[in-house]
Amino acid sequence: FDPEIPVDIYELGLIYKVDVNDDRDVLVEMTLTAPGCPVAGEMPGWVEAAVMTVEGVKSARANLVFDPPWDPSKMSDEAKLALNMF
Repeated sequence: FDPEIPVDIYELGLIYKVDVNDDRDVLVEMTLTAPGCPVAGEMPGWVEAAVMTVEGVKSARANLVFDPPWDPSKMSDEAKLALNMF
């Protein structure tokens, strides 16, 4: 979950890509709602730790990307509903 927004980061559209190779190494490409996000330095580690709780995962790496930039259109309908954005 984003610490400032009561919606999980997947539903917010912050997870752009998840790759799992044959060795069960997981690579996540993710972004933030804003480049100046106060948890920018911590969020990738939180994602890596969460991925490592999945049974069978050997390693996890989360990379921050800012292209394309995040905007509210990337949010799921569930996130928009939770945030009263309809």
